[in-house]
Amino acid sequence: MVNEFITFQIAAVCGLIGMTLGWRGVMTKYSGFYDLPTAWNQVFWGILLGGAFASYADSSLFLPYYEAWLTGERTPELNAIRLFLVPLIATIGMHFLLRRKRVRKGGSQATSGWALGLAVGGMLSIVLITRKVQSGIDGVADAATIVLIGFFAPRVEAVITAFHGTLMLRGKRWGAIFRATFWRAASLTMFYFAWFSPLAWVFIIPPILLAQDSAEKWVWDSVPKEGRRRWRRMQADKRREKMTPTRVDHATSKVIINPKTSEE
Repeated sequence: MVNEFITFQIAAVCGLIGMTLGWRGVMTKYSGFYDLPTAWNQVFWGILLGGAFASYADSSLFLPYYEAWLTGERTPELNAIRLFLVPLIATIGMHFLLRRKRVRKGGSQATSGWALGLAVGGMLSIVLITRKVQSGIDGVADAATIVLIGFFAPRVEAVITAFHGTLMLRGKRWGAIFRATFWRAASLTMFYFAWFSPLAWVFIIPPILLAQDSAEKWVWDSVPKEGRRRWRRMQADKRREKMTPTRVDHATSKVIINPKTSEE
């Protein structure tokens, strides 16, 4: 019981740290200029949906993959149909969450998608890290795998779901579902591969770093027009303050010399 408790604590801490770091940067850059309460509401729903998605994916995809890796024989449960069906169900659930009235009213599909994806990815990382700790940490490679899963799993899901929300904002509903499903299935496969081999990070890290600028643009597209104007004015004021040199007035001191005293 103690070992299970410690295992859960390690997995939960790594997942929460990954969610926190994923929130910083993209979401904090425009903090105060988008619908923050709706984004936090999506975090709550993302935890619920992500927990169900991660658990079902673990039992229906990861365990057959794990068995095939150990035995070297492909199991009947591990097939392409299931690989796309499980992410498709999760993507449809996220799609309905991003179609809620409070999200569409403010056009905050991308910001809500980023928050929703962080929570879903956090739950996915907790399940994967739990499996890794239970199997035993053998050396630096396993420890690095735990850290990388905790950091990148929430960010990858955030990028995918923010892209999903951006496509919805452009009116591409079906395209958003199918594209997000494809990328979610690919990311899930790569994270399962990374659980066994560090080579997978070569295919995970570079795309995420390249997508960072695009993610900021997607979040910016969800900021209302009035918020964009206020943000631009604030940035312009900051630039003017940096460019304006500091003026220091040096008062000229005057010394009055009494002629009579000087003669003496």
